[in-house]
This record gives sequence, structure tokens and C-alpha cells, in this order.
Amino acid sequence: MMNWQEADILSVLDQCCDSYTFPMLDNGYVYLAATRLSLFRSLEDWALVIEVFGFSPRAGIPDTHVHTFASRLHNRNTEANYVSPEAYENYLALHPHNESRFVYPIEEGEWQDPENLEWVVGGPHDLVLRGKPVPAPSLADSQAHGIVPLDVAQMHTFELARVLAATHRDDVLASISERRASVLPEMQQILQLEAWHHPDVVEDAHRPGNSPTFQQLAKVLVTGDVSHYRPTLEPNTHWENWPEGGTL
Repeated sequence: MMNWQEADILSVLDQCCDSYTFPMLDNGYVYLAATRLSLFRSLEDWALVIEVFGFSPRAGIPDTHVHTFASRLHNRNTEANYVSPEAYENYLALHPHNESRFVYPIEEGEWQDPENLEWVVGGPHDLVLRGKPVPAPSLADSQAHGIVPLDVAQMHTFELARVLAATHRDDVLASISERRASVLPEMQQILQLEAWHHPDVVEDAHRPGNSPTFQQLAKVLVTGDVSHYRPTLEPNTHWENWPEGGTL
């Protein structure tokens, strides 16, 4: 029997806001391109996974950040990953119910300007997505998908990521195994959302504990009854709703 209550789950999510480990869709260091949310459950445990695909100029290449929040986590980092036993214990103490994993669906290649990784090389190029060559999006592709280019002469890498999110969504987001990387094997996926109303967690008043969306999701996790998710707010997880993302 699950010993967790809705308030306990929301408290974990709010505490992760305090430690900046709950997704901020207007993260100033990441240009948002696509998101997905999944719930997992067993008789005793729960997990909530949020995938965020985007481009951080600091990373140099688009990536998918898989955020996992759970009563118990699977396949945690080992002590060998840390410089000292104290550092390892600190990692466990600071992240008792959350884990981050990164996926890189797009390979580095000639499609990216070697002098400035924030730009895409002009002219036709292929890129490798999930091991398969696909034509690199063009400025015309951007406009076809409602992405107004910042520069009429050359495409930005974040614009390329947004086109790929529109044309190859399942490839840029996590695979089933990647989504479950930190989820206990015995847990079953009970809900998957391609869009939802995400709180603007910069302000305390808008954190998950005060969010109707996450209050309902917490109830689904506790009861296992997906009918408790009855959204009343319009979805806002599309990148166009978070214009501050990536602008720092």
C-alpha cells in the first residue's frame, strides 16, 4: 500500500523548486522546443517524469533533459561518479527524490557552424537524428512551422531544434527506456501528457503545490485513477508561451 499522500508528493515538487531542479520552461539558459509529462505507479511507489527538449548555447548541441521525481529512484549514480565519499553523500542528501538524465538525439556534424554553435550552416545539409540521416531544416521550414527566424539570412540552432520538434517529435523526446531510466522497473506508466498547464515556478504562489494541474496529477498518483486529471486551464507548454527561455 502506498504511504504517500497528495500533500507529500506536492511537497517534494515544491522542494525541488527551491533547489532549482523542477523544470522552469522559461529557463534563461535553454531555448524550449518540446515537452512531455508521464506518470508511473506501483502499489507502493510513484514517479513523475518531465522531458524537456531544447537548446542551451552552453551545451553546444540540442539535448533532452529527463527530470524524474519519485518516492524511490532507480539506477542512481554510484560513488565512483564523485570525487569523494562526502560528495556522493551530499548528492544523495540534496536529491533524495529527484534525478536528472540527459539524452542527445542529434549528433554533432557539419550542419552546425564550427565558428559559432548557435548558428546552422547555410545550404542543404544532413544531420543524424537517432542514428538516421535526415535533411537539416531550412529557414523555409522554420516559417512553414510558425517559427519566425531571428535572422533572414541564417538559421539559429534553437530554431532548428523547434522545427525538428514539430516534424520529428518522438525522435527528439525520450524513448521509452530513456524515459524510464530512473523509474523502478516494477512501476507501470498510467498517464502521458503531450501538453498541460505548467506553473511559472519563479513565484512561490505558482509552484506545483498551488497548481491545479499538479494537484490533480498528485491525486492520480496516489489513487491510480486517471479520471482525477480533469484540466481546467489551457495548456501552455508550447515554446511560444515562454519567450524568455534561452535569452540570458
